[in-house]
Amino acid sequence: MDAAPALRALIGQRVRHEREVRGWTLDGLAELSGVSRRMLISIEHGEANPSIGVLLKISDALGVGLAALVEQPQQASFTVTRSGAGPVLWSGDAGGRAVLVASTAPPQVVELWDWTLGPGERYAHEGHVAGTRELLHVLEGEVAVEVADETVPLQAGDAVAFASDVPHAYGNPGVAPARFALSVLDPDVGTDPRRAPRA
Repeated sequence: MDAAPALRALIGQRVRHEREVRGWTLDGLAELSGVSRRMLISIEHGEANPSIGVLLKISDALGVGLAALVEQPQQASFTVTRSGAGPVLWSGDAGGRAVLVASTAPPQVVELWDWTLGPGERYAHEGHVAGTRELLHVLEGEVAVEVADETVPLQAGDAVAFASDVPHAYGNPGVAPARFALSVLDPDVGTDPRRAPRA
């Protein structure tokens, strides 16, 4: 069963809810996030398949963690994500995928991701908000981590820590699939006073 339509609908409901709770217009959220009004409308209607970068811009503008937009609500004092149940937020052409498997609540948001890259695949990001850091641990295969102008080749068992508030990328230079665990620290989410957008 394709979970993508249900995930798109959930994201749309969450974005609309968070925007309306703040009394913001679509134009106001577009101004703060840098995401076009047209894209926001498509997201809220569950029609768009937004990239991780777009979702991060929206969640940052709203002052919530990414998980607040993509995870199913939980009522317990702990949150369990069963195998195969995490939202797939990126899919590559060679079978790669990025699954958000766990996250903490703001203000100190830590995300845990399960990434797979097919041979030759590469995922690039323009850079997160200031102070964001990542930890990457290669579980299988080879991964090349690019941070700004440097590239670090990693093998299974290797790990790297880096500031990810600069352009960075993950690539698989090998001939077999690569898999890695990724933790992202997004500090002080929602704690800095954000000006209300213009109506």
